[in-house]
Amino acid sequence: MKKMELSHKLTQGGAAAWPICLGYLPIGLAFGVLAQKAGLSPFQVALMSMFVFAGSSQFIAVSMLSAGASFTAIVATTFMVNLRHLLMSSSLAAILGRKNRGKLSLFAYGVTDESFAINYTRLSAGDWGLDRSLVVNHTANLMWLISTVAGVYFGHLIPAHAMGIDYALTAMFICLLIFQLKDRIAILTAVMAGLLAMVLSLMIPGNAYVVLASMLAAAIGVIIKRRSARD
Repeated sequence: MKKMELSHKLTQGGAAAWPICLGYLPIGLAFGVLAQKAGLSPFQVALMSMFVFAGSSQFIAVSMLSAGASFTAIVATTFMVNLRHLLMSSSLAAILGRKNRGKLSLFAYGVTDESFAINYTRLSAGDWGLDRSLVVNHTANLMWLISTVAGVYFGHLIPAHAMGIDYALTAMFICLLIFQLKDRIAILTAVMAGLLAMVLSLMIPGNAYVVLASMLAAAIGVIIKRRSARD
């Protein structure tokens, strides 16, 4: 009976994770190509995909490494980008409550934007559980690991400017930005961040202006949103 239940959970979790895996495959390959061109070995890419497991942060780190950015700038930038995980984890914690700490630790490791969207919706509906959520997270994790390493191995077969690979990072962040533009305040915040980044890039050396512009724009956006709510 337990084996049948386990098999059922694995099947359901895998089915839910399949759309994520389809999305991770091309992005992971693109990351592997960029990482290979930046000088990272397959082993280094595998370690990054295992210990970081954050597509946007990995793209940023590789891009900044290629540009010769400092260790401090890379850590600060990726930290800011991943702050959204604090909000996602807080939302999930309110639903999961006091589950097994070991499982919760494994679950927290695998939280991404995509897995959060699937698990949070199903957990909120009440027809989902931690075990199925774990399957979703780590099936997606496995696909990301495989695709990024594959990108390194086969990256040398792709010409430097073929298929827009050099534009992959920019394109991915444009997509991430568009998905966040849900109302006028979000659009205004994005525009302010872009303008501030351009202005600050003329005043601050290195890549620190990106972090500062993001923080200032986010703070202004919060203030505007609060004032709008009061009115």
